Amino acid sequence: MKRNLPIIGALVLLALIVGVILLGGVGESKSAKPVIYLYPEEETRVSVKLDYDGTLTSTYPAYENGWTVDASPDGTLTDPITGRQYYCLFWEGVTDRQYDFSQGFCVAREDTAAFLEEALAELGLTEREANEFIIYWLPRLEENPYNLISFQTSAYTDGAELTIDPAPDTLIRVFMAWRGLEEPVEVVPQTLTAPERTGFTAVEWGGAEVR
Repeated sequence: MKRNLPIIGALVLLALIVGVILLGGVGESKSAKPVIYLYPEEETRVSVKLDYDGTLTSTYPAYENGWTVDASPDGTLTDPITGRQYYCLFWEGVTDRQYDFSQGFCVAREDTAAFLEEALAELGLTEREANEFIIYWLPRLEENPYNLISFQTSAYTDGAELTIDPAPDTLIRVFMAWRGLEEPVEVVPQTLTAPERTGFTAVEWGGAEVR
């Protein structure tokens, strides 16, 4: 019997780890994929700086101590030096921040697209912005029978602070943390809200898979 004690202890520890992962609160390194849209009321030169609690792995256009663009009301962004146009600012990074899964949604694979359409509308994204979000994340989410999804607030924004000059009148930041599941779990439903878009509006969406 004594010979089996280390094996039993290891199995108990493994069960505890799996339980914690399913219920949230612990996560390994995550990758993020945010994009930033700028909608000023008139053509405006805008600078954007990101203070990220992690390591940037990719940016476009290149992030060199920040981005500076001439932004148009329709969201077109123009590099003031090269004249090249963009529709958003993209960055990706890796961080060891822990995201909050105390509230959220457990979504079955077949319900994912409809769920995202409704949730993103409640969070303030336009249909175009939501479409871009969905076509990026939907294939990844549909790899799993279920997904635990939680839209982050300060757990994300405190580690990825944006400084936009001039400051927007409305700032919308949508960040989805998610974890693939084989079986459904119970979770406290999350209440989703968004500010009304007024004046110069800046929008960011992104996400991270937590393993």
